[in-house]
Amino acid sequence: MLGVSWTGPTQRLHGTAEVRTRSLETGAWSAWRDLETDTAPLVDPEAGPDARGASEPLWVGPSDGVEVQVVHKDGSTSAGLPKGLQVNLVDPGVATTAETKATEPAAYVSEASPTDGTSPGDSPSPSDSAPPTDSASPTDSVSPSDSVSAPASDSASPSTSSSPSASASVSVPPAPPSTVPEPPIVSRAGWGADESLSPDPSEYNADVKAVFVHHTDGSNDYSCADSAAIVRGIYAYHTQTNGWNDIGYNFLVDKCGTIFEGRKGGVDRPVLGAHTYGWNRESAGIAVLGEYTTTAASNAALESVARIAAWKLGQYDADPATTVQLKSGATQTNYFSTGFTAGGSYTFNRISGHRDGYNTQCPGSSLYAQLPTIRAWASGPVQGLKLTSLSGAALSGSTYYTKGAITAKWSTTTPGSLISRFELLVDGKVAATASGTATSVGATLPSGRHGVAVRAVHQSGKTATSSALTVVTDTTAPTFTTAPKISLRTGTVNTTAVPVTLGWKAADDAALKSVSLLSPTTATFGPTTTSSSRTATSGTASTWSMKAYDYAGNTRTSSPSYTPVILQETSAVRSGSWTARSSSSYLGGKSYSSGSKGASLTWTFTGRSASWVVSRASTSGQAYVYVDGVKVSTVDLKSSTTLYRQAIWTKTWSGSAKHTVKIVVVGTSGRPTVTTDGLVYIK
Repeated sequence: MLGVSWTGPTQRLHGTAEVRTRSLETGAWSAWRDLETDTAPLVDPEAGPDARGASEPLWVGPSDGVEVQVVHKDGSTSAGLPKGLQVNLVDPGVATTAETKATEPAAYVSEASPTDGTSPGDSPSPSDSAPPTDSASPTDSVSPSDSVSAPASDSASPSTSSSPSASASVSVPPAPPSTVPEPPIVSRAGWGADESLSPDPSEYNADVKAVFVHHTDGSNDYSCADSAAIVRGIYAYHTQTNGWNDIGYNFLVDKCGTIFEGRKGGVDRPVLGAHTYGWNRESAGIAVLGEYTTTAASNAALESVARIAAWKLGQYDADPATTVQLKSGATQTNYFSTGFTAGGSYTFNRISGHRDGYNTQCPGSSLYAQLPTIRAWASGPVQGLKLTSLSGAALSGSTYYTKGAITAKWSTTTPGSLISRFELLVDGKVAATASGTATSVGATLPSGRHGVAVRAVHQSGKTATSSALTVVTDTTAPTFTTAPKISLRTGTVNTTAVPVTLGWKAADDAALKSVSLLSPTTATFGPTTTSSSRTATSGTASTWSMKAYDYAGNTRTSSPSYTPVILQETSAVRSGSWTARSSSSYLGGKSYSSGSKGASLTWTFTGRSASWVVSRASTSGQAYVYVDGVKVSTVDLKSSTTLYRQAIWTKTWSGSAKHTVKIVVVGTSGRPTVTTDGLVYIK
């Protein structure tokens, strides 16, 4: 970690301080990177005589070389540099385990610039003192000290809370309970704080009215395994470059969502921080490791910022989504040119950005644009709640159907760590509960129509309820109001396949989904379909098995058996003159033909459907059809093309019974001949 500092806290570095570093691993030099140099107040009323102007510290990772230049607006790099310009280098050291008692020093180096009369190899003299300042003055920026470092802590054990460190003369305020749970926090010992760098007692505010969000600047491609080292580096920079008595921020959050305790004094107490000039006396500061000017912070970081902000504000019954009046500790303007006068009260969001209180780009435009999300997540109710699916149920239109057991699945945009629980509501009553990190829960619904919704209870107690889904519990199987039946239809007949129509009617007391034909072949039909053209094997009994399904998953099967029977013309009772004909085109190779008016053939059978099979040609004549002694039809056999084995007339009854079918030659003028190939009936 590195930064630059110069003599005089009221002096600005007019230009852009740029640095590049050489990687310890590869030996390659990085690109030039800008240091933030305009985030510190020009006047710090609590600053000591050795206070200096300084840039923000920049995390550069393990490096063994550095170059620094200041580029002025006119492009030059040599004119107008402030006195005492120094490069401040920090090696955060290694926090080791308590068992080994080993330590690595956190090295701190100040290299003087040639502009103040020393050569690059000269070592600058250390300052006489580096007085700490816990005033309401420091911001995210830092002011240097030339003091050298001390060893890193020999403890690295995490803790969710740390005890306040204060002398007996300091009044330590109570730690009020919060309205929401405390998130996991890595203690100072956990990240390896060297407490010898912070010898003075903590100072406290009366309460925490607001939270200011910051970014620490630097690279965003750091490894989260290095986060503790980055925090140690900031701590060393704040205490040894700025001369503060501790790290400025109350909490720090890395991109993986790990929360680190910042300034000592107790995470559950209103510790006075040094983060937002003019507003520290009534607030806490949370810094996200990284730079977020053009890059958005990760959801994990936003989640943790929301959790720690909600917890701290919840200790003082403050809703993170509301506003509050804060008293200004300094006369200044913010990033948006809003003016503040010391002693005046001004309205702030409970969760604000650094730039809301001071003239800085911090926390970066991208992170600043994410503050509404942080407020919504921290305050509640749960955002983006919706039921995404119901397993164990099928959807038809806008209604789900189930036998009873369902699993409701949902999604939210609010992270689960900020949600207390989910409740599955059936007709407005809680039927099942699940944890805040759950995404589904099961329940069994009673018979009938229900409204099913999910209610999310935020850790604040605020609730959000999804739109209700209509769910019908149906345990009754469908019925076949008309059992599957086959009826003969017109078409070409042969000795192995007879054209038939399969008919049925199925119903359900809730919602019929489909009907499937299982045998002698397979097919699936929609709920409103009641017939299908098929062929049946003649002379063989076939089971026509059908299964009806409803949307709840209930089923009903019906499996009647039918046999198509071919009655050859030779089995008919003849009247008049008929001539036998032979051809492979005829059923069975033979047929009867007659052109004699009044000649007839009569078949008697027991069945429920019948069809007369004929040959057709352009010279074919007409015939009368009688059923059970009653003339029912006059059939014209004429066709422009010659056709054989044609079922030309059919008749179906509601049930099976004994019937007689008689055909009579009309004797049509010019084309009297009728050729018959037999009769088919369904047995």
